[in-house]
Amino acid sequence: MSSEQNKRVLTNVIEEGFNKGNFAALDALFAPDYQEHQFGLKKNLQGLKEDIAFLRAGFPDFHLTIEDMIADEDKVWIRMTAQGTNLGPLLGPPTNKAMTITVMDVCRFENGRIVEHWGVPDRFAQLAQLGLLPRSQDAKATGSARVSS
Repeated sequence: MSSEQNKRVLTNVIEEGFNKGNFAALDALFAPDYQEHQFGLKKNLQGLKEDIAFLRAGFPDFHLTIEDMIADEDKVWIRMTAQGTNLGPLLGPPTNKAMTITVMDVCRFENGRIVEHWGVPDRFAQLAQLGLLPRSQDAKATGSARVSS
């Protein structure tokens, strides 16, 4: 398959799976032996569907916007903006706060289907925007978050 075809497959994963919650569409886009490598996610396609369902329950208005996509042979790199409002359970009760974060992904393809994925969402920015990071007294007064070592 061509690099352009692989980019179309990944675009369909984003639009159908993540933005619309159409999990049935994912079956044709992933290889049966698909492997997930992102920390904290389940390792196969059924697990990916469950992880997306959990994400969409926590952020009912969740949306990914593709900012950049580069394909080379069997790999596609993508940079996206993820947005949503935490209206469902995530790391406890909903915060009712909105987030906008950057997500970087790499997918490897075989025969026009995704066989592997590595992802790096900006979890630090997500937790900070949702008010889920511990803050010192000084940070509360100035409005800046501090991380202690």
